Amino acid sequence: MLRNALLATLLLAAAVPASASIAVFTDGRSMKVEKFKAVEDSMQLTMKGGGVVTVPLARIDRVIDDEVSTPEVVAEVKKIIEEHHGIFPERSWRYNEASTPLFNSKFNATIVEAAKKFDVDAALVSAVIKAESDFNPHEVSNKGARGLMQLMPATARRLSVRRPFDPASNVNGGVRYLKELLERFDHRPELALAAYNAGENAVSSYGGVPPYRETIGYVKKILSWWTPAIAATVAPAGVASEPAAGKTAPSSR
Repeated sequence: MLRNALLATLLLAAAVPASASIAVFTDGRSMKVEKFKAVEDSMQLTMKGGGVVTVPLARIDRVIDDEVSTPEVVAEVKKIIEEHHGIFPERSWRYNEASTPLFNSKFNATIVEAAKKFDVDAALVSAVIKAESDFNPHEVSNKGARGLMQLMPATARRLSVRRPFDPASNVNGGVRYLKELLERFDHRPELALAAYNAGENAVSSYGGVPPYRETIGYVKKILSWWTPAIAATVAPAGVASEPAAGKTAPSSR
């Protein structure tokens, strides 16, 4: 039902392309904007009709891409759902000593420690960090997200992450948030990843992976790294699992 509802929503929306971004506030309100720019602890929002509004960055939950609903985007969402929904049992995303970080980095011990603490697969955590910051603990995005797991100030504050550029603090907060999303979205990694990128409300509103190009690319990238790795350690009962041929994770910089 969830899959059918999502596809029906996307097909109905396909005739209405959009190109703006959406600023989502911590109180749940949202605003379509033409441009945005994070400047220190503020966010400058340029309205479509002109004019600039500056708000504290702590009031911004996230800024999401509103480029949606072309036939290609609908096809990409359908492919993700068909290829990954129900592929692995629930335990696939939980911590498993046999599933280690996918990339060689100096933060692997930190990743494993946080993954074990919050019962989240270390390989999945490392894939999220690779996609978010490429293991740069000082990364600041144009949306104001910070650190290894690119926490927005509002999210960091909610998770009690007081030092977002401290690797251990950032990773602990990010893994805790990822665990919350996995539990909220029925233990489905593709939905948790979509929510990590686009926000919980976007996933709930669309009933699945939202049709945003950025989010689709994000989810596909992480699953392309993580799926072969987890398939090697998780298999249906009585079936021996084998690593996918030619599927090896690249090293981080």
